[in-house]
Amino acid sequence: MNSIRENDFIRVDLNLLTVLLVLHREGSVSRAAEKLHLGQPAVSGALARLRQMFNDPLFVRTARGMLPTPRAEALIASLSPMMEQMQQVLFQAPSFSPAQDRHLFRLGMSDWVENWLMPDLLARVASIAPGVNLQINATDPFQDSERVQADDVDVAISVGESSAAGLIRESVRQMRFCTLWHPGQLALSTPISIDQFVAHDHLLVSYRGASQSMLDAQLAVQGRERRVRYVTPHFSSLPLMLMQMPALATVPQGVADGWISHYGLSSSEVPVTLPAFNLSLLWHKRRDNDPALQWLLAQLRVVMGG
Repeated sequence: MNSIRENDFIRVDLNLLTVLLVLHREGSVSRAAEKLHLGQPAVSGALARLRQMFNDPLFVRTARGMLPTPRAEALIASLSPMMEQMQQVLFQAPSFSPAQDRHLFRLGMSDWVENWLMPDLLARVASIAPGVNLQINATDPFQDSERVQADDVDVAISVGESSAAGLIRESVRQMRFCTLWHPGQLALSTPISIDQFVAHDHLLVSYRGASQSMLDAQLAVQGRERRVRYVTPHFSSLPLMLMQMPALATVPQGVADGWISHYGLSSSEVPVTLPAFNLSLLWHKRRDNDPALQWLLAQLRVVMGG
């Protein structure tokens, strides 16, 4: 519950509190003025305002100099740690120590990016930042900007191209597509021809349930058409399906490399022209000076760059 009464602070000049602390330390108006680079009249005037503010003499002149009253002692005991903390908050730049700090990062990505990227990234982070945890939130090219803007994720690994206002998009690498099948289901030579490509069923990943993609548009230019038997928003089910049925799946090269190794799949260049796509980091401008986020972005650049 917020118990701060803002109007109380309107009557307080924080500069006066600084004068109070220095007067207590120096025990002399002249020495306090010297330390504060002020004239003695200015310090005397500040002391008069402090006395009025707290309704207390605060300091009394003695043969041993200016001695604090009990009220001044109580104020100093409370204000000193508060002023030290305020000094750190206002003037000490934020920092991040991967070896010591505890932190949770939220990353937005699709399932194939997680499959491709996270084993290497998590191993790297765990070895150099033992207090850092990673949380993956599912996104896709149609929603990653929105998730970053809404602060649902700290950074998105995006295959989109547009950048909404207030966001920073940094292209890290390009990636191509390839076509996969299981040799136990289809006996195809590499590279496959366009005739072989359209002769077999296809599995398609679509984040919005569309049964066609830019690949189908390229086929149409050549007067060809393929049969898409299965549409899913998830890449993760494809390798097991390819092991069970004679079908083709065209996927990003990054995820294909792991599937070829783990599932014994065969791979070929796509027999139609498909441009490479960009893999980008997407984050909000308001976080651009966050040292923790900048550290994470640096790790992502290393791992994504290969």
